[in-house]
Amino acid sequence: MRDVKLLAGGNPQIPKGEGDAPVQAYLAAMPGWKQRIGRAVDTLVTATLPGVRKAVKWNSPFYGAADQEGWFLSFHCFDRYVKLTFFRGTSLDPVPPGASKQQDVRYLDIREEDAIDTAQLADWFRQASVLPGEKL
Repeated sequence: MRDVKLLAGGNPQIPKGEGDAPVQAYLAAMPGWKQRIGRAVDTLVTATLPGVRKAVKWNSPFYGAADQEGWFLSFHCFDRYVKLTFFRGTSLDPVPPGASKQQDVRYLDIREEDAIDTAQLADWFRQASVLPGEKL
């Protein structure tokens, strides 16, 4: 893979694009332990929601339900964590723990040492995928 510029927090600078290929390019460019988290999230979303739509926008992977417009999930690299964004997070049960200035958005920060709760994430992915997607 050609050299990819890493932005603040180690976030890969990947051109915008629809489909799995740009997301895989983003994942391949994630540095160190962040790549393990990114691949785990992508694998779990794909296994939980066959046919999920994918894209890279604003240097972040986005996921949308196959039968809906808009997006239900994105993630982004920061120095000490990978931040998952649930665009309709306040509608999930339980609500993800990270508050946002945006009314409906909730976050989940996953740090290097954190165990990934795949059962909870899969449940949130299923719930989020049937809510109206965020049109960006």
